[in-house]
Amino acid sequence: MDKVPQKMTAAQISGLAAMMLGTLVICNDFTALNVALPAIEKTFHVDVTTAQWVITGYVLVFGVSVVTAGRLADMFGRRRIFFIGMTIFALFSLIGAMATDVWVLLVARGVMGIGGAMVWPAMLGITFSLVPEDKAALAGGLILGFAGIGNAMGPMLGGVFTEYLSWRWIFYINVPVAIIAILVTLSVVPKDQTEDIEKTVDYPGIITLSLGLFALLLVLDVGAGLGWFSPAIFGLLGLSVVAICSFFMVERRAGPGALVPKAIRENSAFKTSIAVILTINVIYFASLFYLPQFMVKVLKFSAAQAGVGLLPILAMFAVTSFIAGPLYGRLGPKLMVTIGSACLSLGILILAFLDASTTYVGLVPGMMILGVGLGFFFSSITTVGITSVDPSQSSLAGAILYMFQNAGGAIGLGLNTAVVVSAPTLVEGIRRAFIMDAVLGAVGVVICLTLVDGPITAARIAAFFRREKEDES
Repeated sequence: MDKVPQKMTAAQISGLAAMMLGTLVICNDFTALNVALPAIEKTFHVDVTTAQWVITGYVLVFGVSVVTAGRLADMFGRRRIFFIGMTIFALFSLIGAMATDVWVLLVARGVMGIGGAMVWPAMLGITFSLVPEDKAALAGGLILGFAGIGNAMGPMLGGVFTEYLSWRWIFYINVPVAIIAILVTLSVVPKDQTEDIEKTVDYPGIITLSLGLFALLLVLDVGAGLGWFSPAIFGLLGLSVVAICSFFMVERRAGPGALVPKAIRENSAFKTSIAVILTINVIYFASLFYLPQFMVKVLKFSAAQAGVGLLPILAMFAVTSFIAGPLYGRLGPKLMVTIGSACLSLGILILAFLDASTTYVGLVPGMMILGVGLGFFFSSITTVGITSVDPSQSSLAGAILYMFQNAGGAIGLGLNTAVVVSAPTLVEGIRRAFIMDAVLGAVGVVICLTLVDGPITAARIAAFFRREKEDES
């Protein structure tokens, strides 16, 4: 017998609204400054290498801190960590907006990365805890849907503020939105029950993982500039390997207080989610990086036009993330993530047929299919991963998934760059790289079909279509 769907209370809906505001402000901040870098260079009289650290520094600190922040949220309360993280984010947004020196701006951005890293896993944990069990897929769809909206808004808001007001308004706008999210969260989200959770802080685990991730992310960021075979890169890679191996040794001896507990390390469904994300996220990063390159250098778009040009991907990402929630319950996890990964592979394969004569209109079908794939895949795989662990560890699980999402994308972007620069022309390089990405996407489809839990049955698909007809009648 089917379970009776549980209705959500006004407080739960208000809490979800606060989490969506938090998602918007964090995800908007990842993309809004891309179009503002020339204005920042001009304001502080610095070159692009220095200005680029406004983005790079934030991403590095966020990536290094997010797993630790997820564990702290599960240990000491997601509501508390959300409040602290959002306060840090808002305060240092204000400092960044008022910066009179580029180094003040860079420090502010780094500390904003800590705040953002605290907010993201706490927000995921709160969102999944607010909704009834039968609406878990709705939580994943909402988070990823608003993440897509935030990412899409970033270049447009950044361009408008930079052109008509000042790049500083990209930071100022964070403050009122963060304050609203904090106030709503304090009033409607209940305090976490953390009395039974091990509260020993795994300092050796935090240090070794943070050091290993920082070295690895730094390699991926500066490797192309320094040269992949330079002594500095080899040194950073060696440091990363030693630190990450030390982390796994430390974790085996840490017991219940481990930064990544044994229950998560040995969870096969969770590890499958990570494997799929590592494979598939290459497509997302490659498309968001090289499609604007094609638009600017071949189609002669401006930077702002190229940002708007990505809307077919990002808009479809947002829309299908919302649709994915109800579909997940009807079709099941295996079919949803398989459809998503298949659309991603197909979309990037269609885009691999571009050439020097391709117009923007010719890019739109492939970009739309990519967006559909992103919406179905990321909301569903996030739900699969987070619901596979104990609810008391959902923030940590969300943080780990996000870390591997970024790591897979960064590694894949490095592979794409290596293919592109080895080709005789930019267009040929992008074409070859996208073919490689399509093959990786096909590998992801196979992983989804063979390892993701849940059957794909004709009866389940038929039941879905029967329900659709009943809804129409």
